[in-house]
Amino acid sequence: MDTSDRYQSPLQARYASRPMQELWSDRNRFTTWRRLWLALAQSQQTLGLDITDQQLAALEANLDNLDLDAARTYEARFRHDVMAHVHALGDQAPEARGIIHLGATSQFVNCNTELIILREAMEMIAAKLAQAILALGEFAARWRSLPTLGFTHYQPAQPTTVGKRATVWAQDLAMALEDIEHRIGTMRFRGVKGATGTQASFLALFDGDEDKVETLDRLVTEKMGWAADRRFPVTGQTYPRLLDAQILSSLALVATGAHRFATDLRLLANRRELEEPFESTQIGSSAMAYKRNPMRCERICALSRFVMNLPANAFQTASVQWLERTLDDSANRRLVLPEAFLALDGTLDILLNVSSGLVVNEPVIASNLMAELPFMMTEDLLMAAVQAGGDRQELHELIRAHSMDAAASVKQGGPNDLVERLRRDDHFKHLDFESLLDPSQFVGRAPAQVDDFVSKVVEPIGSRWAKSAAKPVDLRV
Repeated sequence: MDTSDRYQSPLQARYASRPMQELWSDRNRFTTWRRLWLALAQSQQTLGLDITDQQLAALEANLDNLDLDAARTYEARFRHDVMAHVHALGDQAPEARGIIHLGATSQFVNCNTELIILREAMEMIAAKLAQAILALGEFAARWRSLPTLGFTHYQPAQPTTVGKRATVWAQDLAMALEDIEHRIGTMRFRGVKGATGTQASFLALFDGDEDKVETLDRLVTEKMGWAADRRFPVTGQTYPRLLDAQILSSLALVATGAHRFATDLRLLANRRELEEPFESTQIGSSAMAYKRNPMRCERICALSRFVMNLPANAFQTASVQWLERTLDDSANRRLVLPEAFLALDGTLDILLNVSSGLVVNEPVIASNLMAELPFMMTEDLLMAAVQAGGDRQELHELIRAHSMDAAASVKQGGPNDLVERLRRDDHFKHLDFESLLDPSQFVGRAPAQVDDFVSKVVEPIGSRWAKSAAKPVDLRV
């Protein structure tokens, strides 16, 4: 069907992967509702309610047999989405009509379904994030010893290595992954709590037997794939909306790490040291044919910024959930929760594509480093000259004067001729300038730090997420 005359979310049309879109789809949501209704009825039968095997079989036979047209017709009549689907399922399983949604409130299906989706969505995010970390770990190990100019305040500073810089990016992402893993591991299921969280309707169904109500809550939780001890002990009508804020904050951490990586790569692309992948037929600019713009990293930054700004919305929503519940969360969360995951999912696909295909321009890196290295080797030069018998204060002043003259030359567009100036000075000409200008002498423990990081951080992540490894995708735009 042609949709060109209606708005389409770019998250669906351009960025998010099909699996993430399917996870947040109406089909997945409504079939999960039906699985919850089946789990509820099965558990109620186990605990003695008058529910027949035939009724359960009818529900089970229609778990995936959605009639969305019928549901839409009912919703237009009832102005209530859950009751619309109760009636649509009742039409398909008439023998079970009377026991569907028995004792439950709408948030039994809504909240529990959202928690199931949220947990699976975070697992998908974590798997992709782990793959990006592994890619950066491989890159870091490959380039562990290649010296490159370091920067503080975006001004030339002590050299590092290309690999060591990559571990800093990977560490940000590893910290974010740790937070996502914590959220997954500590999530709780709403379970069977009733209209205001008191379980009063279920207590009535079981003639005041509190043990059966507690068992019902546990059975449904376990049937839906959650451990019995991973239930919220108390709720209002909904699960605590503070959980949404916690989850979006974790997603924002991932986005922040991705944004930082992409920003650094954009800076390095300007220096022509590192570049993102670029196809042979790719066009960088419609006007400037020579351009090779870092558009993938720019897109990472754009989508990440969107995700980074969503937690405040969730905090505000959580803060105004009056008493047992208010409905002003609903329309807001229909936007915020799926779009946060869809946007970050698209971000991570690009991040994995870029981190798996980084281009290293070694000659440019070496040239840029050597343009600044003479200034950086002056401290070692001073120590060597003093050890050869020179006066430290006199030598310091000589080096300072030569450095100022060389810097002035550079600022006028000339070369950095500090080494030549020092070689002509009788106080320094006897020193081994080749050794003093060896870039590897200035990177400290950077190569060993890379090895340590890969061993202690990257490899354990690979072990934890090996079975859920996400594969690089072809970017659609």
